[in-house]
Amino acid sequence: MITHTPEPGRALWIYAHPRRTSLNGHLLDAGAAALSKRYDVTVSDLYGEGFDPVLAERDLGRAAPDPGSIVELAGEAYRKGEIPEDVRREQGRLAAAELLILQFPLWWYGPPAILKGWFDRVLTNGFAYGDLDPERGVPRRYGDGGLRGRKALVVVTAGEDAGSIGPRGISGDIDSVLFPLTHGTLWYVGIDVPRLHVVHDADGLGDTGVERETDRLLQRLEGLDAEAPLPYRRLRDGEYRGTRALREDLLPGRTDLGIHLREE
Repeated sequence: MITHTPEPGRALWIYAHPRRTSLNGHLLDAGAAALSKRYDVTVSDLYGEGFDPVLAERDLGRAAPDPGSIVELAGEAYRKGEIPEDVRREQGRLAAAELLILQFPLWWYGPPAILKGWFDRVLTNGFAYGDLDPERGVPRRYGDGGLRGRKALVVVTAGEDAGSIGPRGISGDIDSVLFPLTHGTLWYVGIDVPRLHVVHDADGLGDTGVERETDRLLQRLEGLDAEAPLPYRRLRDGEYRGTRALREDLLPGRTDLGIHLREE
């Protein structure tokens, strides 16, 4: 696995909404323009660029007919330079960026399928993760992947209010709902993640609400460089020794997702 050193001052905005005339499109335009004052911003408009989210045999190179794990075959295709051009383009954008913005609407309590497919095809073995830590003998994952040294802000618009997707909400706490993204995807490959940026009641915002949410996003972006990431535990630090379950002596009796955050 190659560790990809980001280029200072480069940002990648990954936009996963089918309409540029939507609230999301407005937030993208305003946010990217503001961020461009400090960064060289590239926008990956997944719908607009026609990104195909379906992982298929074309992603496995000449080894596609061979038996074996898709993970390993995709990694082999990456190492041999046999990955499709669209994946190569996105990997190049990602490798260059020190700051990522992932923007999407919450659909069925997760990102749109096109963004999930972007992860499936772009975060390949050998590019985003792989290898063992030679000192500790554990996989270089969860804080120690090939994309460490980056920060990713997740910007999500939700039709529900803050109560229904809050800590006691009927739809589940948004931090827990998106834990597979923030921890299981981004932190897995070494990307730091600050707290989510959530736009609630996104379907019912009037002009005043849109202006308020635009200003709030711009303020968040303005201070983002100084924000500390969520203090997720790293695999390499020995707190998951043996079974990959958190050691029994740490927060005994608890089973909630918050156990994977170090207490500050």
